[in-house]
Amino acid sequence: MKEIDKRNRLDEKPFSFQIAKNQSVFLFYNGKQVKILKGGEAEKFLARLNLAKEEHEIQLILAKVTGNFKRGNERRE
Repeated sequence: MKEIDKRNRLDEKPFSFQIAKNQSVFLFYNGKQVKILKGGEAEKFLARLNLAKEEHEIQLILAKVTGNFKRGNERRE
């Protein structure tokens, strides 16, 4: 798994999630909401998280689900 995260960015735990009452899942990157999962997509996501054994795996799943939203030219605040 270290081949995937060569720069060890996932060790900083930039991704988080929150489950709403209606079973929607809100995904966050550095505290900012980047995606919402609903219905079947949310159920698949939660099933994958239940299979994860360690925090690094959870971060990798979150990174893959959020998709390619960063382009490298974002400002740091």
